[in-house]
Amino acid sequence: MRMHRSSRLAATAALGTALIALVPLSPAQARSLPSVGATAETAALYDDEAGGNANADDPAIWRNDADPGRSLVVATAKEGGLRVYGLDASLVQTVPAPAPATEDDAPGRFNNVDLVSGLRTPAGRADFAVVSDRGNDRLRVYRVDPSQPGGPLKDVTDPAAAPVFSSDQAEINEQRTAYGLATWQDRSTGRAYALVSRRNTTDLALLELRPTAAGTVGYRLVRTLSLPSSFRLPDGTSWTPCGEPGELPQVEGMVVDPANGMLYAGQEDVGIWRLPAGLRGRPVLVDKVREYGVPGTYDPETEECAPGADPGFGGKRLAADVEGLTLVRESGGDGYLMASGQGDNSFALYDREVSEDNEYEGGFRVGAVSADLDGSEECDGAAALDEPLGARYPHGLLVVQDGHETSASGSEEGREATGFKFVDLRAVKDAADL
Repeated sequence: MRMHRSSRLAATAALGTALIALVPLSPAQARSLPSVGATAETAALYDDEAGGNANADDPAIWRNDADPGRSLVVATAKEGGLRVYGLDASLVQTVPAPAPATEDDAPGRFNNVDLVSGLRTPAGRADFAVVSDRGNDRLRVYRVDPSQPGGPLKDVTDPAAAPVFSSDQAEINEQRTAYGLATWQDRSTGRAYALVSRRNTTDLALLELRPTAAGTVGYRLVRTLSLPSSFRLPDGTSWTPCGEPGELPQVEGMVVDPANGMLYAGQEDVGIWRLPAGLRGRPVLVDKVREYGVPGTYDPETEECAPGADPGFGGKRLAADVEGLTLVRESGGDGYLMASGQGDNSFALYDREVSEDNEYEGGFRVGAVSADLDGSEECDGAAALDEPLGARYPHGLLVVQDGHETSASGSEEGREATGFKFVDLRAVKDAADL
């Protein structure tokens, strides 16, 4: 969950996210990461009634193989639905989230998005965008085709699609619902899946995507798994990240490496887990956030946690929340796992190879280019594609969410503004010396 800097001074979270203390960077650490500038940004989204309660969250990059320069970025805007952008960051299509079933029910709220390419359907192979609808505890599926009348996305969700985690509408309204999402195509079977996390819990679900004869796409639950919520520290004590009573440290950012079927899941206040995408096998904690092991006491009046002394058991690279997991896939199987650390506006890069134990390779920040083109702060979602995308991005593209849009031309004073930054992937590699 993205949190504004003003909310994180002593350890914060909004809307029920776990609240933990930030461990500030030393001046030397703050200077050590290179900065990369964006080349374009989307128009600001506003999380208020006038703005349609739109809040930028998670992007995905769809490559138009027939005309790479006309590729698209599909991005979630929570209650504002979906936005589709061209490579120049201009708006191509807006897709609304579903209205609430009744005035007393939660509205649709699109949290994360990922793509499935070449899914076999009764009508032939097609590309799809899969979205976690946090408001309705469901997945929604959209066919991607620029030739479609009305825009490149068409809703093809099976009307019979059931809630992912909830048993009825009353439970859905409690909003312990579908949250983070990553897609996966099993090369051994050809089947396509979505891995979905559950808000305010450590639960993960594996869902098989199932095209129907009617041209829609549904899903079925295969299995679930729960990540740890309590951890044994080196001094023999037990630690659970501080949060509201009854809420556990949730997962949001996720990505699957198609080469080996490994899922990387960002448990926001804990770190990055690696485990088989089939949700069988032992999860391995690849890296911890700096705040790992820091005790906290929850204050119901302020809805914040008062942090205790740092015992020094945390990691060195990620400042909670860990978010925005994506892969930079290079030719020959090389590449990197990328994650954003919201607490210090940084991005960390890890070796993609499990045999290298996902060794840390470096990091960077997306900084301001000018008053009209600011950087990325408190990044909630990211997507990278290391393939040529026409003349504009011949060396690939990185899209990152900006949780605090402040550019002079893109935001209005006094309104909560978010958006997406487009970054030349080659510039990232050069800056991080990859």
